[in-house]
Amino acid sequence: MRKKRFPVCGVFGIIGDYTPAKAREALATLSHRGRDHCGIIEQERLFLAHQRLTITDAHPRSHQPMQRGRFLLSFNGEIYNHKALREELGDCTWETQGDAEVILAAYERWGIACVKRFEGMFAFALIDGDKLYLARDRFGKKSLFYHKNEKQIIFASEIKAIKPFLTQVRMNQDAMLSYLSFLAPTPPHTFYQGIEKLESGEWIRFEGSRITKQRYYDVCNASHPSIDNEATALENIEERLKRSLELRLDTSAPTAALLSGGIDSALLCALASDQGKKLDTFTLGYDEYSGYDERINARASALELGVKNTEVIISQNDFNDYLDELLIHMDEPLNDPAALPLYLLMKKISSEGYKVILSGEGSDELFLGYRQYFEYLDIEKAAILHHKNWLKKYFHSNFSMNREWEWYKRIFDETLLFRSSGEKFTDLQQNLLLRRNIRDNESLRFLEPYRILFEQSAHTHPAQWYSAIDLKLFMGEHFLTKLDRVSMAHTIEARTPFLDHTLVDTVMAIDPEIRIGQGGTKYLLKQVASRYLSKEILQRKKKGFSNPYMEWLIASKRLELIKKVNNQTGLFHPEEIDKYLDFARRGRFKQHVWGLYVLSHWIQRELL
Repeated sequence: MRKKRFPVCGVFGIIGDYTPAKAREALATLSHRGRDHCGIIEQERLFLAHQRLTITDAHPRSHQPMQRGRFLLSFNGEIYNHKALREELGDCTWETQGDAEVILAAYERWGIACVKRFEGMFAFALIDGDKLYLARDRFGKKSLFYHKNEKQIIFASEIKAIKPFLTQVRMNQDAMLSYLSFLAPTPPHTFYQGIEKLESGEWIRFEGSRITKQRYYDVCNASHPSIDNEATALENIEERLKRSLELRLDTSAPTAALLSGGIDSALLCALASDQGKKLDTFTLGYDEYSGYDERINARASALELGVKNTEVIISQNDFNDYLDELLIHMDEPLNDPAALPLYLLMKKISSEGYKVILSGEGSDELFLGYRQYFEYLDIEKAAILHHKNWLKKYFHSNFSMNREWEWYKRIFDETLLFRSSGEKFTDLQQNLLLRRNIRDNESLRFLEPYRILFEQSAHTHPAQWYSAIDLKLFMGEHFLTKLDRVSMAHTIEARTPFLDHTLVDTVMAIDPEIRIGQGGTKYLLKQVASRYLSKEILQRKKKGFSNPYMEWLIASKRLELIKKVNNQTGLFHPEEIDKYLDFARRGRFKQHVWGLYVLSHWIQRELL
């Protein structure tokens, strides 16, 4: 039997008054998300559409929007366990062999609670009479945005399809502040006042004038510390990861994998080979800046794994040619300097005919792969020091821009230390930068809902909080937003095996002291990987997805845009801007400045 899978696509719809021509024009902005078919339902006070990327089964009966009885669906993503759900649903009458129809049948049987049964990545709009449901997957692999006014509700996979329906563009101040703090706007905020986004693990129901929001998944409450044996932990991790990969390789579409010099990508490729699939791989390189280059390590990994590896070289000219295109495509500011190299890498992968790519997102957050996790755990111990009041007074009277100063100040103030790996501008830095007062700890309001959930859960160890908040914001709103935008820009489906929710729940159920192990990064994952990878790969120093973005930004003379936009808006104190620009030229606070550049680029094109 042929494998039939219904992949990532584009969702768009309007409930209420609309003009067909304007609706179709807005829908056209999502054509890159699925070029194989565009399905539209036009009725009085309803416009529902779907841009489809066909990976295998192209039969017209599988097109969307899909109808089952009175239910209508426009769905973006993959339900990996749709075959098992078919069996569970029993004697249903089936028209297709895909997952979209399974969503409708599951809703018919279990109502919106069906989302708890889905394994995969998804964002969908489901219409049931006068009720509209919008839902987003557990970790935010697929985004969904909406705008509600007096006459209509508009929803879409990307902001660009909703923007034409705004009467004017105004900046959401909370989006800007949370972006400065955490690299991306926190839910429900977007930079466009009037456009909101679903948070990961959430569904929303619109029924008449009533709006109901429900969080159906929270990583803290989905598990509790119950695995207190290391051997059991390792066995469960390996079993869950292999199952996750098997589900994500269940496709006949041309599939490849990203390959760095590190553990995560190499392990995925090794496990895929173990399952009978040798994946072609792709690696980034930078001829002008060898210090950022992982090609040597990736070549060694590819040789050991026995896979074909393609090296994609990014240059200053590529940066100059494609940066504007990327930033416009992203819709709103996202402070991730790796977005452009990844965008160009996906462009190359697409040109080679691949439709699916495996990527290692989630491993660092799950297995404590960031060195700073252990720095934070060490600083947490200062909370029990005697004579803290003296230290508190000393730190408050001796301000420093260094992050270590901020960390110790928080400990001595007895406030929350870890605020995600994506924390960039601290509140005090923002207070100096912005022409408005920012109180110390003001950014905690964006974290408060998640901190409350953590404190109400069975978890108490700081390492569990680190993973939980990073999966929610650093991963869900930052890395996964980037991955979806840059892959779908080139009509590629990106799959992330480490973010299978059964694997995540298993890892979060492991005693945190076992997760930490001997105090090194990825203690448990390295032991699992040791069965598949050599010591050479396991012991390599982590580089991360680094690239010479600041060198390119300086050489292109684009930094002046920050000052130019600030002269027109008066948003920042000019002397602070000069300070940050000077820091960046000396190799410090580089991502701070990148964030200011991306923000300035958006302000210039949308507000000025």
